[in-house]
Amino acid sequence: MKSAARPSDAVQPAAHLRLVSDRAGTGTSGITLSGVSKTYRSRDGDVPSLKPLDFHISEGEFFVVVGPSGCGKSTLLKLISGLLPPSSGDILVDGETVTRPHGNVGIVFQNALLLPWRNILANVMLPIDMQRLPRDKYLVRAKQLLKLVGLEGFEKKLPWQLSGGMQQRASICRALVHDPKIMLMDEPFGALDALTRERMNVELMRIQRETGKTVLLITHSIPEAVFLADRVLVMTERPGAIAAIYDVPLPRPRSLDVMADPVFTELVQRIRKHFFTQGTLD
Repeated sequence: MKSAARPSDAVQPAAHLRLVSDRAGTGTSGITLSGVSKTYRSRDGDVPSLKPLDFHISEGEFFVVVGPSGCGKSTLLKLISGLLPPSSGDILVDGETVTRPHGNVGIVFQNALLLPWRNILANVMLPIDMQRLPRDKYLVRAKQLLKLVGLEGFEKKLPWQLSGGMQQRASICRALVHDPKIMLMDEPFGALDALTRERMNVELMRIQRETGKTVLLITHSIPEAVFLADRVLVMTERPGAIAAIYDVPLPRPRSLDVMADPVFTELVQRIRKHFFTQGTLD
């Protein structure tokens, strides 16, 4: 695979902040993109969204994509989920080419999008009902997930009776209830206040650690990206391309105290340098 491009004025990374082109993707597990691009067709002409992308996400990895508004981050998520076809290239999940929506992913959006007339347990069970999977089997799993995220006892509550953070926890359970290998998250905490967002970041890392899921999360926040990720992919302005991919050499499990670590602050600053000519992200 080709090495990720970098701005010409970027400083060389310190030894503990490694800029990488990719993680070896020779096996069949995980997510592999080869020459994947997307161009939208319109009456006024073609609108390029993503330039050809080449990268691999390992099974069980927490992979975060950060970039400016309109750079194609959400398009990338939809391509991997099979909701959109690529204009060129191939997307493989565990060695199988993605040609349509598939059952190996759960998706969490910026807003919880819970159905107001269904209680929390019924909202979590929605994918099971839609896919007509064995209800008794997955009802046990749904209750286990609600307990995992601290919502035991709230199963019969309606969404409006829960805080924003609690609703988003329920949406994470809904994404995981059919036991997908991959969780795709599109700005999942963007609508929350700063304190709740930090708590949800810690909670998400715990959930990922305990379930072993592969997570692809997109965000505008550089500190959030570094806090959560095993690796951070930095995107350019639209049409989106890979500016860089960084390893995050911070031990797990992480607490909010890691934000005071010099390695954390240096990596945040290094990623932010990619956007000096594009304005701020946060």
